[in-house]
Amino acid sequence: MMKAKEVRELNDTQLGEKLVELKKDLFNLRLQHATNQLDNPIKIREVKRDIAKVKTVIRERELAARS
Repeated sequence: MMKAKEVRELNDTQLGEKLVELKKDLFNLRLQHATNQLDNPIKIREVKRDIAKVKTVIRERELAARS
């Protein structure tokens, strides 16, 4: 699980890459969960929260660029 401080230290291209990577991870975790191969279902929640953190930082930067 990433900390908000770690997310804020990434630049815009790294944030985009991290978002794509996290979405792929979430897809794979959901697939494993559907086929009963997932050992730790809490991992899905953690990845979702990381996605939300990345999206929040991206949105904050968009709004800061407008003003």
